[in-house]
Amino acid sequence: MSAVAVQQPMTANRAVLSFFDSLVVARRNLTQIVRIPAVLVFELVQPVMFVLLFVYVFGGNIILPVGFSTYTMYLMPGIIIQNAIFGSTTTAIGIAEDLKSGLVDRFRSLPMARSAMLAGRATSDLVKNFILLLVVIGIGYLVGFSFENGFVNALAMIVLVMAVSFTFSWVMAAIALWVKKLEAVQAAAFTGIFPLVFMSSALVPVEGMDGWVQVIARNNPISHWANLARVFTVGQYPTSGGSTEELILISLAWIIGLVAVFMPLSIRLYSKLT
Repeated sequence: MSAVAVQQPMTANRAVLSFFDSLVVARRNLTQIVRIPAVLVFELVQPVMFVLLFVYVFGGNIILPVGFSTYTMYLMPGIIIQNAIFGSTTTAIGIAEDLKSGLVDRFRSLPMARSAMLAGRATSDLVKNFILLLVVIGIGYLVGFSFENGFVNALAMIVLVMAVSFTFSWVMAAIALWVKKLEAVQAAAFTGIFPLVFMSSALVPVEGMDGWVQVIARNNPISHWANLARVFTVGQYPTSGGSTEELILISLAWIIGLVAVFMPLSIRLYSKLT
């Protein structure tokens, strides 16, 4: 039997073991949410506050792009993308808490895949963010939002949001493993996310921003994802030039590129923990 033939089954076995190890870690994290539901409840408060504040406080002062009947129809796809990104900060905070409590050291001493702790955390947070997504959509319907581009496109929007959530979970994992200290991780995560979200088309049209901010906003991946979510939900998006196909390709390229960078980086940082 050749060395290649032996190596292929071994690689497959490691992949299977890594998958099941990740599921075990994900189950542990989800059990924590069930035992401490207050954490999930408080995470629900933030997107609800954003929706109500922007719809009822700022909505009447924003000039809508062509094709949008109300600010709510423009806002909700962006809020949904924003919520997925903000929800991923729990990945960073959770890893930092596990580092502080010594749980990560216990995981590293067990005969389990190096990637299992990180993949399990990303998976459990993906499930949690899906629950938050359903709640945000429900709040959106209460304030006048609705899917106007068909059931298939609504499902496509959900897939997009989950992909964004999964992507940023790995970004947050890298931040947590690099910074390590819980308080510093919280500050680093939100400090990085806030300007990215607000200098994008997620909440307001890019056209109303200062010239130099528009340059950033038009090239911000969050703008691409928010605009694509609007295509899926409303059938309209506030960008000049290009096509829906180009928007899909750009959005997909950002997701693949970020995962390709931050997933191996997170695993490498985890392996180097002392």
